[in-house]
Amino acid sequence: MHDVYEIYSEKDVCKYLLHSEWTPKNRQEEFNKKLKNHSLTQSDTLSLAVVCEGKVIGDLSAWYINMKNTMEIGYSFSAISGGKGYATEAVGSLVKYLFDEYDVHRIQATLDARNGASQKLCERIGMRKEAHFIQDYWNKNEWTDSMVYGILNSEHRQK
Repeated sequence: MHDVYEIYSEKDVCKYLLHSEWTPKNRQEEFNKKLKNHSLTQSDTLSLAVVCEGKVIGDLSAWYINMKNTMEIGYSFSAISGGKGYATEAVGSLVKYLFDEYDVHRIQATLDARNGASQKLCERIGMRKEAHFIQDYWNKNEWTDSMVYGILNSEHRQK
């Protein structure tokens, strides 16, 4: 739990997420929510820990959205793991796993448009920018832009 708390207590990590930083007061409750996400079904989210040298450095999530055979992914990584390729490897492996094991038609990622690192990550794993919505989301007391990146199963298989 401590490693996951370290990730989600970082202001820079949570800046672009829908929730605020975890605090000592809410960390157990938030961690317990993550633990419940241990299987992927039409109604349940899957959360996975990214571990390097015995330490959790990232968190991956996948869930079905209200479109036939379509999933969305989300991810967060500790600031200290940045620039080493871990996120690219982990998120790329998650996308491959979801296409191979769940045979979905499409995977998408919706992100805060200010998050340039996340945009580059999506592009590195073969996703394309499909939309840029202007001030479409009210979060943390401000309107923010969002972007949608996506990849089709057929595109993934061509790689």
